[in-house]
Amino acid sequence: MAVPKRKTSPSRRGMRRSHLALRTEAHAECSNCGEVKRPHHVCSHCGHYDGREVVASEGKALKTAVRA
Repeated sequence: MAVPKRKTSPSRRGMRRSHLALRTEAHAECSNCGEVKRPHHVCSHCGHYDGREVVASEGKALKTAVRA
């Protein structure tokens, strides 16, 4: 069975693991409401994407439910 001849130094171990670090999530500001959201995703706060409303927001859904 193969056995290392020398102990792996902390520096070499760290260099080997350099690509394993967690990356920070990217965030962008919503152009409609200014809330922080993920890029290329519908804003969960207002329901807008690419300058237009894609999903009805919760505030509007509640107003229409009250009218009915």
